[in-house]
Amino acid sequence: MRNGTGSLDLLVAEELSVGHGSAPVCAPVDLRLAAGRAVAVVGPNGSGKSTLLRTLVGLLEPLAGTVAFAGAPVDERSAAFRRDVAAVLDDDAFFVSLTGREHLLLTARGHGVAAAEEVVDAEVEAFGLGDRADALPSALSSGQRRRLALAAAFVRTARLLVLDEPERRLDAGMRARLAARLVSLRDAGTAVLFASHDADVVATVADEVLVVDDDACRLLDPVEAAGRIAEL
Repeated sequence: MRNGTGSLDLLVAEELSVGHGSAPVCAPVDLRLAAGRAVAVVGPNGSGKSTLLRTLVGLLEPLAGTVAFAGAPVDERSAAFRRDVAAVLDDDAFFVSLTGREHLLLTARGHGVAAAEEVVDAEVEAFGLGDRADALPSALSSGQRRRLALAAAFVRTARLLVLDEPERRLDAGMRARLAARLVSLRDAGTAVLFASHDADVVATVADEVLVVDDDACRLLDPVEAAGRIAEL
């Protein structure tokens, strides 16, 4: 389905209710995200941001409503969906017996990345993992695991990138570089959906901001949303 700008809506949620068991964690969500656009999801801790993202990528079943990707119902089991969607929702989705570098190489090669070793080396450098890339994930600090998880998303191509608080446990310089990379991906045609508490990252990357609340979930432009983000 095409949106008001004539772009193809890649991810579409309609009257989507998310939660655990039978209890919704926030108001229903309507969302349309096109290729080359970025939406930030904001709200206080416990408002349902993570649950919403996990439902949008098929890891949780909706309580009600629908969510579709590229015109088909979201199915996390689909090889095509896994090829087209890269998500970083936690820091523990690693193969415990593989080093960080081996994990990145497996991810890159599994997605058909050309010159996988060179691409992995570049991401290891970009995320400051050079002296720890050959360690097992269990031997990394929480911040290093966060950077490794992000590197795994960037080491491959995707039509949709979904990130849950990507700035978490990153220093100010790394946050700024991450925001710049997300802008580059967005401008190159990737759809970007991310939850964040960082007002600077949201202002830099997002075209729209989805405010998640118990009473209503609504889309605002970043200027309108700036005051709300500052309160979180």
